[in-house]
Amino acid sequence: MDKIWGQACGQLEQEVGANNYNLWIKPLRLVDLKDGNAEFAAPTRFLSDWVNRHFAQAILAELDRLGHRAERLRFHVRPVGSSDAAAPRQPRSDRSADTAAASLQVERSADLGAPLDPRFTFENFVVGKPNELAHAAARRVGEGGPVSFNPLFLYGGVGLGKTHLMHAIAREYIDRHPDHRVLYLSAEQFMYRFVQALKEKTVMDFKEMFRTVNLLMVDDVHFIAGKNSTQEEFFHTFNALVDQGKQIVISADRAPGEIKGLEERIKSRLSCGLLADLHPTTYELRLGILQAKTEAFRSQYPGLEIAPGVLEFLAHRITSNVRVLEGALQRLFAFASLIGREITLDMTQECLTDILRASDRRVSIEEIQRKVAEHYNIRLADLIGPKRVRTVARPRQIAMYLSKQLTNRSLPEIGRRFGGRDHTTIMHGVKKIEELAGSDEGLSEDIDLLKRLLEA
Repeated sequence: MDKIWGQACGQLEQEVGANNYNLWIKPLRLVDLKDGNAEFAAPTRFLSDWVNRHFAQAILAELDRLGHRAERLRFHVRPVGSSDAAAPRQPRSDRSADTAAASLQVERSADLGAPLDPRFTFENFVVGKPNELAHAAARRVGEGGPVSFNPLFLYGGVGLGKTHLMHAIAREYIDRHPDHRVLYLSAEQFMYRFVQALKEKTVMDFKEMFRTVNLLMVDDVHFIAGKNSTQEEFFHTFNALVDQGKQIVISADRAPGEIKGLEERIKSRLSCGLLADLHPTTYELRLGILQAKTEAFRSQYPGLEIAPGVLEFLAHRITSNVRVLEGALQRLFAFASLIGREITLDMTQECLTDILRASDRRVSIEEIQRKVAEHYNIRLADLIGPKRVRTVARPRQIAMYLSKQLTNRSLPEIGRRFGGRDHTTIMHGVKKIEELAGSDEGLSEDIDLLKRLLEA
């Protein structure tokens, strides 16, 4: 049986991807083939149920190809020893990075079948001052060697590169350590699986599955804030993996201490690792991203010309986030290829009218906070945090005022960006600055200067 299963595993790994193979199929052991059944030993009922629902057809097809026809899978749940846990495998053939990326599966969506985005690699991540710490830390984790920090906590606003780095870590880690188990999912998916395990009375299987991985990656951890039972399980899972020396990578839209509704013990645990903030992009970083993307697009649109000054114009005008910036460039290249013309500044303004109009008032709240903190020489964490001393409280109110003036965000949304404050607090801060600006010449000059810096 081991020989048959070994032959099947070599093909199954290529078909379902290295990550899915290591998580679900590798722990199985083929016991017997009889009466139309392929009988397997599985370590847990949770795992056997998952394999039966998602990989049964692939397994049966591969056994049939090898001349061993079966109509269904049957499982015997039994703990397996270390020698059993590693199912026999064909030697792993050398594959290019692109082929490995295409087969690598990542558990992010409800159907658990979305591949890693092949664009999101370390090689095409443009590094600048706003993201250099996050990039360096992510590369260290992706290498899979000893890491002095655990967890790595990546946080920042929309479109600043968190997802890119998470995908890049997973790709790099599995490429270097194909026999390790990597679990990458959203906090929402973590909660869904936990609730499902409670309903099906398979909590122990749930615990075992999550606590036997080498690298756990959880996206959007702020989602579990306020969900007490899920936070409880997340806390124990976190502790178990850290105690075993397993690596954890977490992402969120803000720092742990700023996530309202997250238990203090979880905030404390998350803050014990390395917190890497992805700041809003600078002009230089945006221009670097556009230049890199332009080179990539040239192979897709050969012969297409782009006039001098276009990229600089886009880097100045589109400051909201990298996704909007890349989407604008993609639209320009597609439009120019359809009409067969050079990409000029006039064409850019004509083609991107809606994006440019929206970007006129799309200074980000995060950029406002950073500029205000720099101007008043205070820590960004203090500006957003609970401190009420005057040297922090007044700049905070100015940042609230500018957020209301320069963005189209609602008061509740601005409140969330300021450490989860109530919208009435934001309203009070805005009114206070409006009142003071009329009588305090120094304050008025500060506000004008900050506006010019932000709108430049």
